[in-house]
Amino acid sequence: MTEFRVADPYTALPELPALEVTSESFAEGATLSAAQLGGVMGVSGGQDKSPQVSWSAGPEGTKSYVVTVFDPDAPTASGFWHWSVANIPADVTSLPEGACTAEDTSGLPEGAVVVRNDAGFKGFVGAAPPAGHGPHRYILAVHAVGDVLELGDDASCAFVGFNLFGQGLARGRVTGLFEQ
Repeated sequence: MTEFRVADPYTALPELPALEVTSESFAEGATLSAAQLGGVMGVSGGQDKSPQVSWSAGPEGTKSYVVTVFDPDAPTASGFWHWSVANIPADVTSLPEGACTAEDTSGLPEGAVVVRNDAGFKGFVGAAPPAGHGPHRYILAVHAVGDVLELGDDASCAFVGFNLFGQGLARGRVTGLFEQ
């Protein structure tokens, strides 16, 4: 098993009931394919397509979902947010691969809101760890939320995460790996 430099970032958050989360794009602990790699960040063949994700229905009181992709192993003090889409309607329990790319968010359900990622734009940016930095984890998490989040036009992924601290009802995740 690979040892990672950073602990599991979710251990600092409140424990929540589990959602079952799966992805046809990658299995737990598997290497990401070219579809989820960061072409806009210079990874050869990277397509910057959001992964397919499915999840079990949230508990009673779920009003929306938030889906995020986070790399806790990025060489920063705060990791790297690749994607955050909030206010996915409560009757939606899956997103197809490529529902969001670096340039196009039109594959997301009506009402969903994509916020600015750490690459500086509203979309999905694929994995692009520095060459030789070792394997990075890409945590695809789904959060059931007890409300629709109020997000300004300049909201960041970290701001969404802060709102989930008090609004989250359940959470599940699947983690892919990549290194250059």
